[in-house]
Amino acid sequence: MKVFVLSALIVVVASQGYPKPQYPTPAYPAPAYPTPAYKAPAYPAPAYSSPAYAKTQEYAPMPYSFNWAVKDDPSYNDYAHQETADDKGYVTGSYRTLLPDGRTQIVNYKADDYTGYVADVKYDGEAKEYKPTYKPAGYPSPAYPSPAYPSPAYSAPKYQSPSYPSPAYPSPKYPTKY
Repeated sequence: MKVFVLSALIVVVASQGYPKPQYPTPAYPAPAYPTPAYKAPAYPAPAYSSPAYAKTQEYAPMPYSFNWAVKDDPSYNDYAHQETADDKGYVTGSYRTLLPDGRTQIVNYKADDYTGYVADVKYDGEAKEYKPTYKPAGYPSPAYPSPAYPSPAYSAPKYQSPSYPSPAYPSPKYPTKY
């Protein structure tokens, strides 16, 4: 409450500070500007035609066939893909990949303008639980020299286990009653 009364008193005193300066009214008349002698320009409305794009040329489907495969035993990469298309836009193909659980996923698909993309997914092999093998590092662990300075000697307080070091600062002293 005292803070409120004190702040209200400061506001009242501050508002009665310096008086506002009184400036004399200028002795010359305000300038009168003539209206402009030109009329505002009249711009014609823009006449934009809607864009006319040339029709893109339709190309007949081109027959093609491709395939590729990767089999790298050290990195466990085993992938393959093959695809064939005819001159009517009918595409068939398949791809396979080795999954982390040891199975091979094989996808056979067909695609055309009428039915869209239709895939048949199969799995070869049995799923196995993946257990990575631990491989220790191929280099020896570093051997650091022991420090040249002596180890600190701590004495544990009564409440602390002797296996833990005591802090370097004094323990706080709390009052017993509040």
